[in-house]
Amino acid sequence: MNQKDKNIVKTGLVTIVARPNVGKSTLLNKILGQKVAITTPLKQTTRKNLKGIYTDDDSQIVLIDTPGIHKPINELGKYLSKQTKDALIDTDLILFMLDATTPAGLGDKWIWENYLKDIGTPIILVLNKVDLIKNIEQREANLYTYKKIINKNIDTVKISAKTGRNIDDLIKKIKTYLSLGPKYYDEDITADTNLREIAGEIIREKIILNTKDEVPHSVAVLVDNYKEEEKIDKISAKIIVNSESQKGILIGSNGTMLKKVGKSARLELEKILEKKVFLELFVKVKKNWLKDKETIKQLGFE
Repeated sequence: MNQKDKNIVKTGLVTIVARPNVGKSTLLNKILGQKVAITTPLKQTTRKNLKGIYTDDDSQIVLIDTPGIHKPINELGKYLSKQTKDALIDTDLILFMLDATTPAGLGDKWIWENYLKDIGTPIILVLNKVDLIKNIEQREANLYTYKKIINKNIDTVKISAKTGRNIDDLIKKIKTYLSLGPKYYDEDITADTNLREIAGEIIREKIILNTKDEVPHSVAVLVDNYKEEEKIDKISAKIIVNSESQKGILIGSNGTMLKKVGKSARLELEKILEKKVFLELFVKVKKNWLKDKETIKQLGFE
């Protein structure tokens, strides 16, 4: 390989794993400098492995944002667990994200014991949310509880995915684990996804943010039609909920909630696409879809 070839850079697959709500998607968005993964204050927002592509002068890092790991309790949970396990098979490096504000818990221990303990892939501990804990002694005490579970010497980088603190240090550390090779993607590509998936995820994000605990994670979005035109993209999507009561909450009095969700999703999509968007939303009840394998497949979770 000719190292002077501009297409030959430090490159590799880097998988981010953590228990729910530690900040994986926020980290991915911060590294890429733009939004490619949805983020909410609620747990288990990420449902599919998403590849974000970071490219600079001497590297191309393919970062895989995985669903937050937890013990599966239904068909969707089994799918999420499989997504993470699949991502760990061929990855070059693993970022095990931890929450600096809390000591290690049973969830962190479960991830280590069931996913990472016996894996041969290099691992970096990424201690996130350091901006939220001002007591350095407490932060270090929390970190010690994580290292006690792991019980081996592993590189650690302390960051804030929200503010960007030490993100440059993390990227430098990642590069030390990568080898020279050809770029996987063109330099202008930042995510390995399509417009239908982006639209569906943005709609789901706005549902979660606007309905909070009233319509939890028993909601899915199926984009039935996506038509690209020169000046406007026309999108029709179906929102799947688990019960009639959830449908009522999501539609709201005189359709006010659905209009609110639709407007916020449309504005977000127009910002991302840099063009006008016509968005049409429908709500459908599919009872117990979380446990139904066929529905899981229809929604793209397979």
